Amino acid sequence: MFWSQRTWAELPSDLAAVAGCALLPVGATEQHGPHMGCGMDAVLADKLCAAVAERTRVPMLPTLPYGCSLGHSRRWPGTIAVQPITLIELAKQIGDWAYYSGVRRLFMVNTHVTNAAPLRCALEMLRAEHDDLMLALFNTATLSPRLRAQQCADGNDWHANDAETSLMLAVAPEMVRRERLAAADDPDRTGKLVFSHPVNRTSANGVTGTPSRATAERGREWFEWMVEDLSALVARGMRESPPLPYSYFEGPVTS
Repeated sequence: MFWSQRTWAELPSDLAAVAGCALLPVGATEQHGPHMGCGMDAVLADKLCAAVAERTRVPMLPTLPYGCSLGHSRRWPGTIAVQPITLIELAKQIGDWAYYSGVRRLFMVNTHVTNAAPLRCALEMLRAEHDDLMLALFNTATLSPRLRAQQCADGNDWHANDAETSLMLAVAPEMVRRERLAAADDPDRTGKLVFSHPVNRTSANGVTGTPSRATAERGREWFEWMVEDLSALVARGMRESPPLPYSYFEGPVTS
């Protein structure tokens, strides 16, 4: 169910059938080591949300391919980053216009770690403006304990690692340069650090983890976990009501 393929005459009934739900996939365009294409995050967001949209019939808005990737520095070509304030404002305006079209439950599905803070800011702004709009922000690496465990298996500061490479081998093999996998591994150097350093200070080649271990078989299993876990969260959200009925705009309680 792709928003971009539906007409203005069809969208009202599409939304009514799923309690006003919509998916907003958010990725990034950034270097992913010497072995993987720069669009990995955007590709994952797009394919994951497309699978969930098919399973749940929740319309999927077009994928945002750019994100807050400033931490990847200018050391390696390929990163196209936007400032946090830009992503905040873009997500806010997309949410506004989705609301005007009838969306009342918006799931932001994020595949790039440092998009999380700007997207959370947009969420705060949207719910403060639209009293009957419910919003959720899901970061795909932490959708469930099983996904968190496999994502962090080769380092807590992972990037272009076993998990991400396996996922691409499974769903977009054209993104991976297999002949470069054996030499792509680079360890997580952040374990005892106090400060948050950009990638140029923590990785020799833009990778953190062991992409040499990646397999399409495990990627297929992990992608199915993602689809299952995200679909389950969307199904729960489709039925959810706020615990209390009070309006955001009600005056202060006086007694």
